[in-house]
Amino acid sequence: QVQLVESGVDLVQAAGSLRLPCAASGSILRIITMVWYRQAPGKQRESVASITRSGSTNYADFVKDRFTISRDNAKNTVYLQMNSLKPEDTAVYYCNAESIRLYVGSVYDVWGQGTQVTVSS
Repeated sequence: QVQLVESGVDLVQAAGSLRLPCAASGSILRIITMVWYRQAPGKQRESVASITRSGSTNYADFVKDRFTISRDNAKNTVYLQMNSLKPEDTAVYYCNAESIRLYVGSVYDVWGQGTQVTVSS
């Protein structure tokens, strides 16, 4: 079973930068894609960025050229580097692992506990 651990609450000023870590453990070889999501109060959860096992990345339009997803294989950790932060980036950020279920072969999601990111103006 894959397990994900994120960092705690973070507070940053507008135009500032922040890097969120997501450390994976367990059946890490079963992970297909790592995805960062975020959810603001009263809003729907939305995808932010993703990275596949091969290293291919995808970004939501609203974070392109500002956010970068990366990985450190030695630490089994995926990062979300957030630059030029805006107050509207304030949300709970969740790390998600799309993984293959052992023996069955079906795909399932594993979620980190979430990190509250608050960007002050």
